[in-house]
Amino acid sequence: MDKEAIKDQLTDAPANRTFGDVMVVGGGISGIQASLDLATAGFKVYLVEKAPTIGGKMAQLDKTFPTNDCSMCIESPKFIECARHPNIEILTYTEVDSVKGEAGNFKVTLIKKPRYIKEDKCTGCTACVEYCPVKAPDRYNQDLSLNKAIHIYFSQAVPLVTYIDPESCLYFQGEKCTICRGVCKNKAIDLHQEEETVDIGVGAIILSPGYEVFDPKVKGDYGYGKFENVVTSLDFERLLCATGPFEGEILRPSDRKHPHSIAWIHCVGSRRVTPGDNSYCSAVCCTYTQKQVILAKDHDAEAKATVFHNDIRSYARISSDSTRERQTFPGFAS
Repeated sequence: MDKEAIKDQLTDAPANRTFGDVMVVGGGISGIQASLDLATAGFKVYLVEKAPTIGGKMAQLDKTFPTNDCSMCIESPKFIECARHPNIEILTYTEVDSVKGEAGNFKVTLIKKPRYIKEDKCTGCTACVEYCPVKAPDRYNQDLSLNKAIHIYFSQAVPLVTYIDPESCLYFQGEKCTICRGVCKNKAIDLHQEEETVDIGVGAIILSPGYEVFDPKVKGDYGYGKFENVVTSLDFERLLCATGPFEGEILRPSDRKHPHSIAWIHCVGSRRVTPGDNSYCSAVCCTYTQKQVILAKDHDAEAKATVFHNDIRSYARISSDSTRERQTFPGFAS
């Protein structure tokens, strides 16, 4: 539906008009599944995601506990299913600005950020990426590797369309670099693209915003941000992953050598009452630590794994009996 049609729909609709359409805010695995369930039931769904692609944090994980299946193998088929479903409209690089109305008749104002790419013309050939002269920290790889100023967020991205990071692009820093525009055979580069405002009428809204990880760098906990070899759990997921900065090898960021002794520290930023920390338990780190220990030992059976914890709160996954914990995961410190 084009913007004019949406505008007419909202303007002409009576005050008591109800809409059967649904907006799902957040394109992680929960938002994707909610969209597919609703669309299959016959609802028109607008799937809104602020990142350049759907997928969320699950797209950054190596494997999932307890089966240790490849995360992307589970999730990427759902990307394609969303993209092909006639009842789902995917709106990436888009954020909710405001919501007005009531149940059955909401007016949602969205802000669509500029990719500086014409999505209908980009084929994802990545010729522009190849010729771009600028390298910048890769957010998908947790800044552990470099990517180009213009790139596709990750190889299975939906939509498979490049975007330009204006913070690292030479053109947006005042220099006269337009190499990407010159090499694009489909004329998909639009360096003058601007932010768009879109109004959409829906009857219901589902919020699946996901989560933001705690940043230990702010407080300097355990030297994160100071020592290269101190990483977060999400950093370690990228180190484990075949699409990560070291192509699936667990290497120390400082010297690119294999570590032979790895320590995991639980509850960083959680279960504390000090300013800047969270008072609650994350409810996930006990379990994903177990997974990461298993995967690290799969990479190097001789590696020493030590886990520092207050207590084990592995929700619905393992008995709280400490004997069983030590028997199942011998790398655990008592």
